[in-house]
Amino acid sequence: MFDWVQLADLGTAVGTTALAIATFGATRSANRSARFAERALLEGLRPILLPSNWSDPVQKVRYQDGKWLAVHGGHAALEITDETIYLLLAVRNAGSGVAILHGWHLPESGETEPSPLSEFHRLTRDIYVPTNDPGFCQVAIRDPQSTDFARAREGAAADGFLIDVLYGDAEGTQRVVSRFSVSSGPTGHPDDSGEWLLAVARHWNLDLPTPRS
Repeated sequence: MFDWVQLADLGTAVGTTALAIATFGATRSANRSARFAERALLEGLRPILLPSNWSDPVQKVRYQDGKWLAVHGGHAALEITDETIYLLLAVRNAGSGVAILHGWHLPESGETEPSPLSEFHRLTRDIYVPTNDPGFCQVAIRDPQSTDFARAREGAAADGFLIDVLYGDAEGTQRVVSRFSVSSGPTGHPDDSGEWLLAVARHWNLDLPTPRS
C-alpha cells in the first residue's frame, strides 16, 4: 500500500531540486551574457596608439609658455634649450574608443618592462585622440637636472631614445602604456623634414590580462 504522504513529499523534493537546477542554469547563463555584454562594451571603448601616417597633415601645438612646435605625420619634433626640452609626437588612435592621454616617462635604454606608474609625469592637461584620427602627445621637460632631461639630451646626441605614454579610455579604465622610439633614422640624423622618426615598440595593458605570457 502506497504511503501517499511520503510520495507527495518526494514529489515536492524532486520539483524543488529541478527548480534549483533550472535557476542555477539560468543564473549562469545570465552571468555569462552579462560578461559578454561588458566585454563588448569595453571593446567599443578600447583605444590603442600608433605613430600617425606620414600622409597625415602637419599639426601645430602650443605649449604653456607660448612655445609652438609643428610635427609631420609619423614623426616627432624635438627642440632642446638650456632650460627646456620640447617633444611632440604625432600619433594616431587605431582603437575603437577615444584615447585620453594621462602621462609620460622616459625609460632607461634596454628596459623591457614598463616603469611603475609612480614614475610617470602627469600631463598638465588631458589630451584626447579620437578613434581613427591623428593626434599628438605633448611633452615638456623643464628641469635640466632631472634624469629625463639627461636621457633625452643624450639620446638626441646619439641615435634616439624611448618614451612611454600612459593613456586610457573615456571611462578612465583600460589603461595602456605604449612605448615609442624617437630615432634619428638610418642616416644618423633627423630626416629631411628636420624631424625625428617615430615608431612604436610595445603595448602593455594595465587593467586587462596581458596578451604575452
